[in-house]
Formats: sequence, C-alpha cells, structure tokens
Amino acid sequence: MANNTIKFGTSGWRARIADDFNVSNIRRVAHATALHIKENREFGFKGEEYRLHLEKKRTADSKTPLIVIGYDTRFYSEQAAGIVAEVFAFHGIASLLSHCEAPTPTIAWLVMKNNAIGGVTITASHNPPNYNGYKWTPFWGGPAIPEITNDIELRSLSVTNIMLGKYVKFDEAVSSNLIKIADFHKDYMDQIHKLIDLAALKKFKIKVAADSVNGTARTYLRPILEKAGVSVIGLREERDVYFGGHSPDTDAENLGLLRETVLKNRLDLGLACDGDADRFGIIDSQGNWIAPNTVLGLLLEHLVKNRGLKGKVARSVMTSHFVDSIAKYHGLETRETPVGFKYIGNLLRTGQYLIGGEESGGLSIQNHVPEKDGVLACLLMAEMVAYEKKPISKILAAINKNVGTFYNTRLNFHLSGKIDITSIVDRLSNKPPLTVANASVWRIDHTDGFKFVMKDGSWLGLRPSGTEPVVRIYAEAKDQKRLKEIVDSGKNIINGKF
Repeated sequence: MANNTIKFGTSGWRARIADDFNVSNIRRVAHATALHIKENREFGFKGEEYRLHLEKKRTADSKTPLIVIGYDTRFYSEQAAGIVAEVFAFHGIASLLSHCEAPTPTIAWLVMKNNAIGGVTITASHNPPNYNGYKWTPFWGGPAIPEITNDIELRSLSVTNIMLGKYVKFDEAVSSNLIKIADFHKDYMDQIHKLIDLAALKKFKIKVAADSVNGTARTYLRPILEKAGVSVIGLREERDVYFGGHSPDTDAENLGLLRETVLKNRLDLGLACDGDADRFGIIDSQGNWIAPNTVLGLLLEHLVKNRGLKGKVARSVMTSHFVDSIAKYHGLETRETPVGFKYIGNLLRTGQYLIGGEESGGLSIQNHVPEKDGVLACLLMAEMVAYEKKPISKILAAINKNVGTFYNTRLNFHLSGKIDITSIVDRLSNKPPLTVANASVWRIDHTDGFKFVMKDGSWLGLRPSGTEPVVRIYAEAKDQKRLKEIVDSGKNIINGKF
C-alpha cells in the first residue's frame, strides 16, 4: 500500500518507485517545498536569511524566485523533474531545468552561480535501482539542515488532494518562461577548471580509467580528464536504469571491472563516482580499493604540501583520525561533526575550512560547493598522483612515516529478534562499558551514536540505524590484530556481554 508520508533521511527523501515514489508524492513534496520557500521569504525559522537572499536576488535581476532542477539516470527521473517544475510554476517560481541527467554537485554549483533560492535533484544516490528520491538544496548550495527538511515534511502533511491537482502544464510553463531548459556542463566544468591543476595532469601524462557506474558522471568525469590531455578508458557510460543489477555505489565490490581494467592496462589510477556523482571510489595502480578514510587524509596532505593551501579540517565523528594526525602535523585544526554531510557542509560555508569529508565517500573543499562532489574528489586524486609522480602506495607510506599507520573498518551488525535497538541505546546511555577489548575507555563521545575512545588513540563507534534493525560498527586501531579485537568487542557489547 502506498504511503503518503514524506520523510527525509540524511540526504533527501527516498522511496521505492511506483510504491511511494509516485506522481502524487512527487507533487506533494514539491508543493511543500514551494510553500516553505514562499512563507520563509518574509518570516519563520531561517526567515531572515531567506529574505536577505531574495532581496539580493531582486537587485540582481527579477522578483521571481529561481529553482535549479536536475536528475539522475534512474527510471522516471526526468519525468519526475518535469513534474516538480510544473508545481513550482503554479506557485510562480521559475525553474532552470537540466536538459539531461546531471550530478548532485552540479546542481549545487548552479544554485550558487545563478543566485537561486534553491535546487532540487531527483535522485536516490547509491540506493538500489528500484528506488528514486528528491533532494532539496537551499540557496547556499549544500545539503538542507534538519530544521528545513523537518519544515518541508510538516508542510507535506497539509497538502490536500485538491492542491495535488494544481500545477502548470509543462509546455505552457516553458512558453511563459517559468521553465527554462539548459545545459549545465559548461558552468560546472568552468568551476572545476578553477580548482584543479589541469596542466599538471597533462604534463605527467597520467593514465586512468573512469567508471561512471551508469550514473550521472558519464558525461562529466571522462570529458574533463580528456580535455586536460589525460589518457582515459571510460567504463559503464551507457544509461542503465538497473545499474547492471547492482546499487550504483563505489564500494570495492562494485568496482571489480575498474580494478581489472587498471591492472590489465597498467594504469596509474582508477576513478569512479556513484549514481549521482556525489561520492567517489578510488583504485590504485596495484588494484587496491582505497577507502574514503584514507583518501581524505591523502588529499589533505596533497592540498597542503603540494598546493600550499591552509585552513581548518572538518570530518564526521565516525571518520578516521588519520586526517586529524595529518592536520596536526601541519598545524591545522580539526572539527568533528555528527554523521551526515549537511553538518560538514555547514562548516564549509564559512570559508574557513580547507577540506571536509566523511568515511562514506563524501568530500569537498574550500571555494567550492558545501556539498559532496565525487567528480572533484576523483580529479584531485589524479592531480595528486601527477604532482607526486609516484603510486599511491608510496605516497601513503611517506605520510605514515610522519603520522603513523591507521587501520579502520565499518560493518553492519544485524540484530537478532531477541535484541532491539531501543534496549541497546538505553543500556549504552545508562551503563556504558568501561573497557573495550581489554583497554580502559578514556572518553565517550555522544555526538552521533556512541564512540568509545582509548588512550592509545584506538576507538570503537556504535551507531544504531534509525530505519532498520542494524547497528553500524566503526573501529580504528594501529594494527590489524587490534582492530579485530575492537570489532569483536563491539559485537559483544551489542549482545549485552560487557
């Protein structure tokens, strides 16, 4: 049975196609967003910020608010984007609609460049193929904070069946200039060219494979590299709404073809983006998948050492302390946030942060969108290899000599019927373990879940899922044996054995 309730997760509203992701609910969330925009033009939470932004826009062009709309390669994405634009047109809000699929970070950049009131991306990111979704990007170009998504959720409850029938037909909206269709490639690529040293890529003659996993990077990643004179082998660039039968993710399991291509052709690097290109996946010249935890540290070192850049560092609470050690080595400050790039993006908005990232594959840098950008991350890794003129393994070994070695992991622990998440949270809140893997707990971090930190720097993170009977276990240590002991201890703690 279809569910009319709109609920935003860490990165937008996602639902099964045809069940809950349907025409009615697409119109419902679009109406709710439009009402959110219109009311917050003059008052309400964050109202002053919205009002000042619209006043700035009025002096720049017209009094009509502008929304940027894009979509991914999933089934029904382009149709859903058109439905959203029709609803906004009814509310007198103009839409700049991408003429083809576009990455989430591209939408974020177009929001910033066009001084838009916000942006919508029709995407379910790396979710399975039978899902689609709706992501709202406020005018600052980053993920919406909970206060905003909560407001949209609340407003969606009051959208009546009569209101669902209120929209301007697509062709009519185009004729009245309430919908303008545009190519987003040039604006985004111009921005990327300001951030990446393309000359270094051309000079080193780096050889790479670029895997778009049938997603939105297919007309962005390889073309940008080729324009820089890079020898590129493109993979999975055709549209496939089933994504080959897999979730369009960038984990090691889904990048087997990329690994084979790198090894077979003796390439310097394998680069990949997920379905909406906001996450990255990296394969080194030896065929190893490089975890996002490691990539974040590598890129911080590159930006400081090779590019001479400075600034603070932001990471989520369950992300490796590897990046902290590199920041400390260079005299930089690190800030820890709850899980979710919206919190990191809020820090990047200040302009004080050089880089921000998370263990799940999200990353961005200063003077860019405060949103995850997988294309940017891939290009920065290629730039790093070009600057260093050596493989990632040797770059990493040199860094480890300065800051030490970090081993980390993340896994999903599925609960049996005898254990429920509520009892686990209550137990950990009221009577937390004092030892983990036979080591005394130095401090407990409650920023997001439970993070038990030991004096030697090793730590265990337990973060219950809010949607399924799963507890995510995060762990970090100085060697693999100790890492396994900490993970085993985490499983015992979940089972009440402490």
